[in-house]
Amino acid sequence: MTDDISTVFAALSDPTRRRLFEKLLEHPRGCTATGLAEDAPVSRQAIVKHLQLLAVAGLAVARRDGREVRYRASTDAAEHASTWLSTRASAWDRRIAALEKSVRDDRSSRTSGS
Repeated sequence: MTDDISTVFAALSDPTRRRLFEKLLEHPRGCTATGLAEDAPVSRQAIVKHLQLLAVAGLAVARRDGREVRYRASTDAAEHASTWLSTRASAWDRRIAALEKSVRDDRSSRTSGS
């Protein structure tokens, strides 16, 4: 599963792909590459390549609609990566809390022992 998470993080590491993913999230019915390219600083072809990378990462799904291909967000991979991050953050929070307690206990024993 870590490789899947790495693919998600790699896809979202690019600001253009993050913006595209956010736009797809805002439009549940999907968007075309042409529509997404209208206000983008890159070409339609670049948008298509970014969308393909989002699809490989599991963050977008392409569906043919007549002559157009519509892309919509897929959140399962992002949710899996978010859960992974949350689990790691919780572990670090516990470690930091234990360290803070240890420092407080050490300070307390020094002041009461003097």
